Amino acid sequence: MVQIYNDYKDHADFLTIYVREAHPTDEWQMKSNVKEDVCYAQPKTLEQRVAIANDFVGRMKYPVPFGIDDMNNAANDTYAAWPERLYIIDENGKIAYRGGMGPFEYYPKEVRAWLAGRYGEVKHPETKPDAKPEAKPEEKPQEKPAAT
Repeated sequence: MVQIYNDYKDHADFLTIYVREAHPTDEWQMKSNVKEDVCYAQPKTLEQRVAIANDFVGRMKYPVPFGIDDMNNAANDTYAAWPERLYIIDENGKIAYRGGMGPFEYYPKEVRAWLAGRYGEVKHPETKPDAKPEAKPEEKPQEKPAAT
């Protein structure tokens, strides 16, 4: 999403909203959370939720504007956002795109396609954090012309 944000931030407003913790230590801890040292209990107060969100933004150097759902989970309940979901809200406040429930139906490429259809394709293609540059084919040495 960061690459999409960087490509289209001059055309559209972006907002990430942190809803309740997906894999808290006191509910459904995942091994990947331990491996990545992202281990939090489910926040009980807005201050705790804010602290976790700030830690994420700082650790990931996350540039996308960031909001935090209230403790009544209004955004989560309105948009069925947990654990992750993508939406596009148009200029009239109507839902123009409703992505599937993440992580299995979370498709940022669909958001990119919608934005490209509306604003045109951008110059920088979406990159993956672990993508390696394409290897260039080895060049064959040029053959010298035969002497005549």
